[in-house]
Amino acid sequence: MTRIIAYVDGFNLYHAIHDLKRPALKWLDLQALITSLAREGESVTEVNYFSAYATWRPDAYQRHIEYVKALEYVGVNCVLGHFKSKRKSCRSCGDQWVQHEEKETDVHIAARIVVDACENRYDRAVLITADSDLVPALDIVKSRYPLKQVFVATPPKRFGHARGLKPSMELTPGRLAKCPLPVTAIDPLTGRVLFARPESYV
Repeated sequence: MTRIIAYVDGFNLYHAIHDLKRPALKWLDLQALITSLAREGESVTEVNYFSAYATWRPDAYQRHIEYVKALEYVGVNCVLGHFKSKRKSCRSCGDQWVQHEEKETDVHIAARIVVDACENRYDRAVLITADSDLVPALDIVKSRYPLKQVFVATPPKRFGHARGLKPSMELTPGRLAKCPLPVTAIDPLTGRVLFARPESYV
């Protein structure tokens, strides 16, 4: 049995879906999506989602929390980095603002792909991103572990941005629409709501 481990660049995927103006697609079951990419004789052993919370945006932050809880419910491993705040200023007019930069996500993905190959944890790595910053990590895997397969699927409408990654396919809105998360789930022991789909994702 060929073992698959998936690595999903959360913000890269999110922004591509956001640009489609189909908010329901944001409530995406990554476990089901990766399973849909598996071939006969392959088994999805792990799905990893890499992202970070935009804590300075309360509504988006709460939606993201619900999404992570739903992903964990279906068995996705969520790896969260953080944002770093930098104060910027305009040299011409003197205006100042705070700029937020996502940190660690690329490093986390690159490190995990290489380490998992080194530890022989997968036969085929499935990477969902259009971020060419990950090319060096993929080159290491291909050169050091030539029997390992690396399959890159870009988010919708991002294939042209990912030439350096040599993507195998572009995810389509139709495929994403077939992989929705449960609307909600209840803890059978306590009756507590474990997560709920945000109203704006309908």
